[in-house]
Amino acid sequence: MKVLVVGNGGREHALTWKIKQSPLVSEVYCAKGNAGIWKIAKKVDIDPNDVEKIAKFAKEEGIDLTVVGPEQPLSLGIVDQFEKLGLKIFGHKKDSAILEASKVFAKNFMKKYGIPTAFYETFEEEERAIEFVKKMGTPIVIKADGLAAGKGVVIANTEEDAIQTIKDMFGGKFGEASKRIVIEEFLDGEEASYIAMVDGDKLVPMATSQDHKQVFDGDKGPNTGGMGAYSPAPIIDKNLEKEILEKVMYPTLNGMINEGRRLRGFLYAGLMIGSKGINVLEFNVRMGDPETQPILRRLESDLVQHILDIIDGNIEKVSPKWSDKWSIGVVMASKGYPGKYEKGKVITGIEEAEKDPDIVVFHSGTDMKDGKLITNGGRVLTVTAIGDTLKEAKEKVYRAVEKIHFEGAHYRKDIGDKGIKRLEMG
Repeated sequence: MKVLVVGNGGREHALTWKIKQSPLVSEVYCAKGNAGIWKIAKKVDIDPNDVEKIAKFAKEEGIDLTVVGPEQPLSLGIVDQFEKLGLKIFGHKKDSAILEASKVFAKNFMKKYGIPTAFYETFEEEERAIEFVKKMGTPIVIKADGLAAGKGVVIANTEEDAIQTIKDMFGGKFGEASKRIVIEEFLDGEEASYIAMVDGDKLVPMATSQDHKQVFDGDKGPNTGGMGAYSPAPIIDKNLEKEILEKVMYPTLNGMINEGRRLRGFLYAGLMIGSKGINVLEFNVRMGDPETQPILRRLESDLVQHILDIIDGNIEKVSPKWSDKWSIGVVMASKGYPGKYEKGKVITGIEEAEKDPDIVVFHSGTDMKDGKLITNGGRVLTVTAIGDTLKEAKEKVYRAVEKIHFEGAHYRKDIGDKGIKRLEMG
């Protein structure tokens, strides 16, 4: 069968890599992809957000299955377009994708259905938002309502920072996305990502993982789309997983059915686990990036078969097989990310790094120019490793990272440390 992957990043490279391994698949296409993806899939030169054009291509090319990576095409109704043409596609419809596309919708939804989340208010006026911050104090979390490529969440540590952030957001920093904002209490604790394949009121969990959102070591600096992840997440034991399913995942599936917005695709709950128990920081209607990369390194069963079973209404058949090894991914980013950064820097050393069979490098922001691999984004690569222990996986991944070079390359050096510390504490 012919499979089309939609998206440009590291998540999509990992999905393409995994889909390519399926014995059911004869050809993989990607719209639009990156230099890493084009080595293993046919390039479809259509922007992932041009959903009508992609649907038309899939129909004409006889694509048997389409898997959507990023949130934007889902929120633009790519699934609705495909289904209109009678095409198989895995992802949520436009009316369900609002769970990620609007922070205001998500917070109000959680409040309505008793899903644990931080205390919040929503605002459409600068003055009222500033008054609220002065009343609440800092640290405080400010979120753009709409999609902002993982950069629309700011943790303001001082009143001055909070007021400036509010002014920036209402001043159009994220365009339409920040016409409305959510301001919520700051929660302490440790973040974890819980991702499942869902259909209506049923779900199949993926392996647990932990992302690292801040740009610098020790969770310092501004939020990014994610600087690295590992799987499994030691913080989520069996008891905690049961609680996540009971308090977060199933109430979300049933609540969305109640709202007439049935979910089918990947559902991601970004969780804060701390002194106030489990709280949902955000929902995503797709797999995370960079969590997908280490998660799929551990998936031993056929992802394509799982997706087909769900589309055909047979989610009960889906039973993923996971390696008992640990996996880790470290993002190598451009200098200046998540702010302004330069593109076009030559990348070397990937082949050398991948001589170790436990290393796979997934591309995010890469392109080819004059036969050379160059940077073409803020997050450039996710270097992944597997090992018998998390400590071993961490050592391997950083050995590989040190072999890869591009001017201004920046990466966190502490990915995996939280998990290692927790395991050592027993």
